[in-house]
Amino acid sequence: MSGIENKVVLITGASSGIGEATARLLAKHGAHVVLGARRTERLATLADEIAGDGGSVRYRRLDVTQREDVAAFVAFAQATFGRVDVIVNNAGVMPLSNLEALKVEEWDRMIDVNIRGVLHGIAAGLPVMQQQKRGHFVNLSSIGGHYVVPTAAVYCATKFAVRAISDGLRQEVGGDIRVTVISPGVTESELAETISDPGARDGMKEFRKIAIPATAIARAILFAIEQPPEVDVSEMIVRPTASPY
Repeated sequence: MSGIENKVVLITGASSGIGEATARLLAKHGAHVVLGARRTERLATLADEIAGDGGSVRYRRLDVTQREDVAAFVAFAQATFGRVDVIVNNAGVMPLSNLEALKVEEWDRMIDVNIRGVLHGIAAGLPVMQQQKRGHFVNLSSIGGHYVVPTAAVYCATKFAVRAISDGLRQEVGGDIRVTVISPGVTESELAETISDPGARDGMKEFRKIAIPATAIARAILFAIEQPPEVDVSEMIVRPTASPY
């Protein structure tokens, strides 16, 4: 058996991009994948395709900004498969803009999805993993969690927060529960579609010309999960070779 086979892996934001690519790859390697996102029609299509390829998959509508929803998602996975081995906190949004644009509602949305979404995943999954005496959180930060650029102040702040929360969790639960932070550089995804500010949107189009495929991040997640229990891959940055940052 590989280090991924038969593990129960929950993935948020699984309807597209990194979440979708990760679901496909982990299922192909024998994991039981449980998919969560708001767009259930996409989840249904993805689940059918994974199952058609022989994979083990379940899905449920999920809004990570709602704590009760995340708790129900984790409970669903536990009831279906009997345990929760890995939670991939992947859901995120990136509506970039200069602070002077005062897009406060977009700031709030980033805080709710990118920070509270991760915390809700931890709150729901940690008691289960502690009872099992094993488990693994894989939290998606960003290259923006390592440096700040104009238009991305709030987004970067949320991704710095993911790194801080993850390292604090790692130090607190060390031993039975692993914690990994994956920081993607520019990657093919729908994140840029959440940008409403015209200037920031145009700038991102240029930046994304060197984007790497979502499968590159999925492979990094697979690598972290399949390590032996005593090995914790704490943090990885995966960026385009051509990236200047």
